[in-house]
Amino acid sequence: MSKSNQIYIAVIGAGGVGRHFLTQCSQLLPKYPHTSLVLISRSNRSLRVPSFNHTISLTTWQQDLAASDSPAISPSEVLDFLSSAPGKCVVVDNTSNHDVAASYPSFLKKGISVVTPNKKAFSSDLGLWQSILEASDRGNAQGGLIYHESSVGAGLPIISTLKDLVDTGDEILKIEGVFSGTMSFLFNNFAPVEGKGGKWSDEVSKAKNAGYTEPDPRDDLNGADVARKLVILARIVGLQLESINSFPVQSLIPKELEQCESGDEFLEKLPAFDDNMAKVKAKAEGKGKVVRFVGSIDVASKQVKVGLEEFEKGHPIAGLKGSDNIISFYTKRYGSNPLIVQGAGAGGEVTAMGVTADLIRVLQRIS
Repeated sequence: MSKSNQIYIAVIGAGGVGRHFLTQCSQLLPKYPHTSLVLISRSNRSLRVPSFNHTISLTTWQQDLAASDSPAISPSEVLDFLSSAPGKCVVVDNTSNHDVAASYPSFLKKGISVVTPNKKAFSSDLGLWQSILEASDRGNAQGGLIYHESSVGAGLPIISTLKDLVDTGDEILKIEGVFSGTMSFLFNNFAPVEGKGGKWSDEVSKAKNAGYTEPDPRDDLNGADVARKLVILARIVGLQLESINSFPVQSLIPKELEQCESGDEFLEKLPAFDDNMAKVKAKAEGKGKVVRFVGSIDVASKQVKVGLEEFEKGHPIAGLKGSDNIISFYTKRYGSNPLIVQGAGAGGEVTAMGVTADLIRVLQRIS
């Protein structure tokens, strides 16, 4: 096979999701012999092939990267490197870095495809979102492909399901669900359908110790992660939201604790505010309901919101287990019975699976 038919892959971000992604690639890429892994870059160092006749070993990449004395490289340097490749290229961005996200239009204009779970490219400035679409194959026949399934549902097919509904002419009426595996775990244990659950601060600590929260739990409890996911879905259905500040987002962080200097200090002081959440739970229980942290998009009224809602105990959202996510699509075609996607919505391995699946789609389209 000539080198012009070879596909060159660069990976930005090799910790967490990136590490799981590369592990999955060790099983995937041998099935695609026309692919070459030519660059791995993380925050403090990078590893690249000396020429495009070589490929990075997926067996020894961790040792090779650790032994590399090459510094991390910027998105513009990645672009320059790939622009000299003798074939098609794909960038896989496993970071949550805004500077990398802002570089997507430059890659796409050069015909370099992008695969990523990075929410910031699609939920921050509306202008960046529009630039990405215009530079991609959707707005430019010579543009690269862009896939970001994992930016909303980790390994769940949320974006692809919504795009299929839209592209086949269905009318989206409402999208509602639990979009955070962290919030799902917290409320399924704090306010279970059966039993009383624990104290709020205890459940937050348990979630952190189990690895469900960010190092500082406030990064989950402020609601911004869910808000970013709603911005992405809202834009797909045609709502031109400027940012996550365009609609109400309820934070579960007591105002008195917003200025804590660390996550540990926050957790230490949180028990003093347990009564606040206990009252919220008791109010729902008094109506025979449970409280959950949800996001919703009412397309007709253009109303988007994130926060606490009460649900009957028989409602699908109330009955979630563990850290499962659930997203309901109410459409004209599906009538009163929404199309529901449910399953694990958090974790490095399942998020990486979504990224890997997107890479497969790209390889199948550009091969």
